[in-house]
Amino acid sequence: MDTANLSIAEMGRALRGGSVTSEQLTNDALARIAAHDPGLHAFVLLTRDRALADARRSDSELKGNIDRGPFHGIPYALKDIYDTGGIRTTCHSKLRLDNIPAADSEVAAKFTEAGGVLLGKLATHEFAIGGPSFDLPFPPSRNPWNVDHVTGGSSSGSATAIAARMVRMAMGSDTGGSIRGPAAWCGLAGIKPTYGRVSRRGVFPLSWTLDHCGPLSRSVEDSAITLGILAGYDPADGASADVPVSDYLRDLNKGASGLRVGIPRAFFQAAPVVIPDVLVAIDRTANQLRDAGATVEDVTLPDYALFAAAGRVILMAEAFAIHEADMRTRLLDYGMITANRFVLGAAITAVDYINAMRARRELTGAVNSTLSRYDVLLTASALGTAPRFDSPADTLSSASPMQTIPFNVTGHPAMSVPTGLASDGLPIGVQIVGRPFDEAMVFRVCRAVEVLSGWESVTLPV
Repeated sequence: MDTANLSIAEMGRALRGGSVTSEQLTNDALARIAAHDPGLHAFVLLTRDRALADARRSDSELKGNIDRGPFHGIPYALKDIYDTGGIRTTCHSKLRLDNIPAADSEVAAKFTEAGGVLLGKLATHEFAIGGPSFDLPFPPSRNPWNVDHVTGGSSSGSATAIAARMVRMAMGSDTGGSIRGPAAWCGLAGIKPTYGRVSRRGVFPLSWTLDHCGPLSRSVEDSAITLGILAGYDPADGASADVPVSDYLRDLNKGASGLRVGIPRAFFQAAPVVIPDVLVAIDRTANQLRDAGATVEDVTLPDYALFAAAGRVILMAEAFAIHEADMRTRLLDYGMITANRFVLGAAITAVDYINAMRARRELTGAVNSTLSRYDVLLTASALGTAPRFDSPADTLSSASPMQTIPFNVTGHPAMSVPTGLASDGLPIGVQIVGRPFDEAMVFRVCRAVEVLSGWESVTLPV
């Protein structure tokens, strides 16, 4: 059986039907990694022995009628900011090359409990912010659609591994767009859940009040299955929300008929760096949703620049607070991009931070007010396709090509889903934003977009 294109659900049915074993799925994945990763640099650590042990245990349990659910026996990988007990976690940085955590992050523990098979740890931008950079202990990941182009960050290795069919799902994190950006630039589905929906315990922080954990995957269904395993309250994470978890698969294929979709067109329409292909893709998606029975209308939100400015101030202030001691004593051990970004936080005053937090409350209220009239918002994920390594974009600048940080500021669930290829042959995605803790609706609309766009018939580059 060719297992490279099996979805998580298809792998699960094959495992339970006896036509494949978890060990076979794992060996196939390891073979694809060996064939493709040397030129793509997705993995910073391959846990071959652990993976095979996980797979054999999964097979043994299924034979013994122990079934841990939809992720039982499924290979996956983790961005290298997730702690793994007894397994190195580096944050792609010289400062943590010798870091071997004593215990798993809550996410890693949930995957183990669900019967998942850990293939290894994936490249990131240093401390989830500094990259793509060539002055770090590991090379930056490359975009499988064109290796001269970046993947986006900071969940770079996660996106590379999935787009190159090394693995079906990998975990990322998202502080200003680090799940949705790589998803958009690599033709993947990537969801940033509601703030507090997935525990961040044991995940190295970048910004305490902006950080979110979530999956990148080949399909909306893959992400829905994964989030169903990870979502839930963790009393050991102070930001975790004690809110019931929905069945993300129940209405997944219900379509868009009867839904109301708002487009904050001013966010992207006249942005200096937007390319025509992105505008065409958004309009095409809007028309497809209308034809499918949805009401699609333009809406007005506060200026995009207000969201971006509040997000940058909060991010840089909190990041500097986390790294201040190491910045003072080990500055030269950071990569240049990382150090240059973190040092900006030293200039942010308490007044700046407090005003950003006050603005955040008002901006969140404005989005909530709009979502009281609409089921979801439709907007851009990225304003262009993935840039080349020799002309990278600064995703933290005021002219960032990413349009993701507003929903880190507000905490709403947001997902990037691919809609097609641009004229340069690189993927384009759109972003769907939902009400707090209504990831089920986000998945439903993204699944409709995935079907209507015809993306499922697009052949991946590897």
